[in-house]
Amino acid sequence: MNGADRLCDTLLVNDVDVCFANPGTSEMHFVAALDRKPQMRCVLGLFEGVVTGAADGYARMADKPAATLLHCGPGMANALANMHNARRAWTPMINVVGDHATYHLKHDAPLTSDIESLARPMSHFVRRIATPEDVGPAIGEAYAASLSLPGVTTVILPADCAWGSVEPAELSATKVPALKTVDAAAIRDVAAALRKHGSRAALMMSGLSLRARPMEMAARICAATGAQMFGQMSNGRIERGAGRVALPKVFYPVDMALAQLKDIDLLILIGAQAPVGFFAYPGKPGPLTHEGCTITTLAKPGDNLPGTIAALADELGATLTAPAYIAPKREDASALPTGTLDADKVCTIVAKLLPENSIICDESVSSGRVFYQQCHNAPQHDYIQLTGGAIGEGIPLCVGAAVACPDRKVIGMQADGSGMYTVQGLWTQARENLDVITVIFANRTYQILHGEMRAVGVNDFGRNAKLMLNLDEPALDWVSMAKGMGVEAGRATTAEEFTRLFEAALGRKGPFLIEAVI
Repeated sequence: MNGADRLCDTLLVNDVDVCFANPGTSEMHFVAALDRKPQMRCVLGLFEGVVTGAADGYARMADKPAATLLHCGPGMANALANMHNARRAWTPMINVVGDHATYHLKHDAPLTSDIESLARPMSHFVRRIATPEDVGPAIGEAYAASLSLPGVTTVILPADCAWGSVEPAELSATKVPALKTVDAAAIRDVAAALRKHGSRAALMMSGLSLRARPMEMAARICAATGAQMFGQMSNGRIERGAGRVALPKVFYPVDMALAQLKDIDLLILIGAQAPVGFFAYPGKPGPLTHEGCTITTLAKPGDNLPGTIAALADELGATLTAPAYIAPKREDASALPTGTLDADKVCTIVAKLLPENSIICDESVSSGRVFYQQCHNAPQHDYIQLTGGAIGEGIPLCVGAAVACPDRKVIGMQADGSGMYTVQGLWTQARENLDVITVIFANRTYQILHGEMRAVGVNDFGRNAKLMLNLDEPALDWVSMAKGMGVEAGRATTAEEFTRLFEAALGRKGPFLIEAVI
């Protein structure tokens, strides 16, 4: 038995049974060990950003981490953007990064790098394995940290620690620290403040507080006190749809967000951060609340967020109060859109035809701004989105969600420009025969950057600006790209064509891509 075997066994004893991988020479002993463990599902990504993005999507839906296998520092560098997104979503993840043998590092071979320094900004926990016998403890620590922080963990595996011998041992699951309980005095203080401020108070929620039951309990608190409730601008996962809480999110455009929160004098954070603008703009504030607003952090990631909400409801005597914000079942029987296709028509059709218990992976960026609101009354579904602003996660999120939930239809709402960052994920969808519909908003431009240029006061675009913001010379051919990676695809230029393709994709299993030319 070697260190790589111990690594696999430690993962498996902790029920980590999926590994998204893009290996290299330093990791061959790990690959060989995985080959000896048929209970471990190994999923190949053709680019490291696909690997970490898929691990992010998987953990958001499975509520447990996947492992990733990355090749040395440069391989991990390719993966950093989606590690960043996962960190912002507080997603549990165990990255195993191969490195040169300990005794080879002094030679400064071409792939030698400072992996720790690369990993730390995108990881909540970083640990270098020292010896073959250190493999098991290191992986156990990373597993516990991924769930208790919660978040992204990175373990560096030198090649000689993978191939070195270890003594056989009886392994047991690693104990994970319980989520922290919020102090009862803090609960009482917040309850008193909510009673005092009424409709000028709000709960700002994220993380596990956005599952159906804690959101409903929060909605009971709002009904009892008159307070409002919001989700962060970007969240890891929201359980939503008819019969569940229709949770407003903080708007992305600064002026809209300022107007949305202008009457809030007390903001209670539950797993969320204080709302700020995504970027700085000339003449506009960074904080999205007014200067006199009191912001109180009741619970942080790593605290028992559902338990905190339940305790607050109990303190307020609201546990049996009828909840506010519940989305009624859609009664709109209007016909589906027709005519020339545009982004809003795509969103409307998907929202109207959305199947029960589906999973939405949203990286539609500017094209899908109306989609979230349109789905309040849709059949119940999970909504996961880009969280850290590092575009190129939508297609990998779909991969991970589909691996985690093979019995559920996954629908990716994907902007065309950001989709090109990790288009290789389509190949993984085809290889694994994942039940994913990818909707490409093919506006052939970085439309969001056109808006950002105007937001900073630039309204006239010259030739150089257009060359950097448009994708039309030549136009991307998503149908050909998808088919080249083994994914069946079709193109729609009218609403009728899109409806036909989307309904056909809903009626079949396996990956399908629709290029919606808008």
